[in-house]
Amino acid sequence: MMIKEKNVFHINGYAGLLIALALLALSIWTFFSSVVLAVILFILSLIFSSGLVIVQPNEAVVLTFFGSYLGTIREPGLFMTFPFTMHQKVSLRIDNFNSAVIKVNDMMGNPVEIAAVVVYKVVDTAQARFAVEDYGQFVEIQSESAVRHVASEYPYDTLEGDDQLTLRGNPTEVSQRLTQELQERLRVAGVEVVETRLTHLAYATEIAAAMLQKQQSTAILSARKIIVEGAVKITEDAIDRLAKETNLSLTDEQKLQVINNIMVAIISERGTQPVINTGE
Repeated sequence: MMIKEKNVFHINGYAGLLIALALLALSIWTFFSSVVLAVILFILSLIFSSGLVIVQPNEAVVLTFFGSYLGTIREPGLFMTFPFTMHQKVSLRIDNFNSAVIKVNDMMGNPVEIAAVVVYKVVDTAQARFAVEDYGQFVEIQSESAVRHVASEYPYDTLEGDDQLTLRGNPTEVSQRLTQELQERLRVAGVEVVETRLTHLAYATEIAAAMLQKQQSTAILSARKIIVEGAVKITEDAIDRLAKETNLSLTDEQKLQVINNIMVAIISERGTQPVINTGE
């Protein structure tokens, strides 16, 4: 049976403190005249004082009575509640956890190293205290498991032009997916995931060199493609302007030669000395 958080009966604690002190003072005052009455008053003062609870800001106190959950006090201050209850403090502050760098295979089977930071807070003190053994350790274990699962759903990277989500190219979407996955796992512990972010992402060392070479080759091909497209556009504009402004009529062979010379001059990485065909 899942235990849910509920409020517990409590009143202003200063009134209870004054009553406990008054009973203690009466017990001392009547000790020499009536020992029995003094003992009774002393026991009553202990009963009242056992019901006093101090709650710090951003903290909750879970109350149990002989193994039964009575409720939770969330308001900060001094309160008086049922006597002889056990008081267990639960922090309501926002906390964070940095996962260790773990190695996992991405969707393509490539080993990658990944780590994340998880920001969370307790929203149900009863579940945090009674549903799991240690909710802090539970968050750590489930975070690592969620990171492994989410990392396996995406490739580390894809070829240019592919719209598929990737770990490297879409960190925001991956973080949102990780938050969703982790929230489903931590709901049983009464924990809310505020935010998750990837803090480390890299290829595993055994394939890092090969993948770096692949990325460099992809970048070179992309740059070449842009250069070629630009060169073609420049060549077309040059031939059109020659035809319009100079009324120069070129044969197909001459156009091909002009195109070849301009393309070589633009695309070549080194200084070129193209041979210009003058038609002589």
